[in-house]
Amino acid sequence: MGRKTEITNLLANLPRLGAGLSYRRPFREELLQKQSEVDFIEIIGDGYLDAPPEKLDELALLAEHFTIVPHFTSLSLGSAEGLDERYLEKAGLLIKRLAPPWWSEHIGFTRAGGVSLGHPAPLPFTREAVDVITRNIITARRAIATPLILENVCSPLVWPGAEMDEPAFITEVLFNSGCGLLLDVTNIHTNATNLGGDPAAFLDQLPLDRVVQAHFSGGHESKGRLVDSRAQPVPEGVWKLLELAVARAPVRSICLERDDNLPPLPEMLWEVERARAIGRQHRRWN
Repeated sequence: MGRKTEITNLLANLPRLGAGLSYRRPFREELLQKQSEVDFIEIIGDGYLDAPPEKLDELALLAEHFTIVPHFTSLSLGSAEGLDERYLEKAGLLIKRLAPPWWSEHIGFTRAGGVSLGHPAPLPFTREAVDVITRNIITARRAIATPLILENVCSPLVWPGAEMDEPAFITEVLFNSGCGLLLDVTNIHTNATNLGGDPAAFLDQLPLDRVVQAHFSGGHESKGRLVDSRAQPVPEGVWKLLELAVARAPVRSICLERDDNLPPLPEMLWEVERARAIGRQHRRWN
């Protein structure tokens, strides 16, 4: 059996979770009351690595009612200096506690020269960067047996000296590391709007058979550019791209992200249900 076939089979055996949302504490009680309307929740894993007992108790309560998928932002897989071993150890302990079907991080870096950037930044699209992130991903996968999927990031710029375009870069990283893809359609929509390009053509260039999960969210416009703020309702352009992605890729879960300007929970659940219906329409789940 070839390596490509082996990886494809591994991803194909992952469960179909359906439609869920990123967890935010202000709607905890109402979410527990409406758990039948949410197929799973995603947490920002960084917030639980050094959490006090009461926050871990809350996590245990959530785990009794939902499948929880941890999403990390600060492992910094693209850092040339390698991974923070203590961070990786803590992430592994959290993942072991939750026993999720997979966990996720970004195709980017959040740390350079010992300085934290606070947000995943894009890598230069070079073969050296592919080698660096591949080494770090292999280290992470050896430490944590749970399947790792990788998210495409929002890019305010393209570094000079690119040796390939972003879809080719993502493809190289996925195939070299053996990981699945967390496809953020809002990031694709935002990059295409700000940097130019056709988001549908971008999708066509990706290895869509590697897609495990999709992220979608709503941003806002500022000074003629789209900002990935995840603080607004999802715009129709993102909905159209999400449906196109789900039609083409074997998506196993779709997650709504909302970080700020939180609306009443029913408004978010309406967007979750719309995403669930898209999955049903394309027979990604029942």
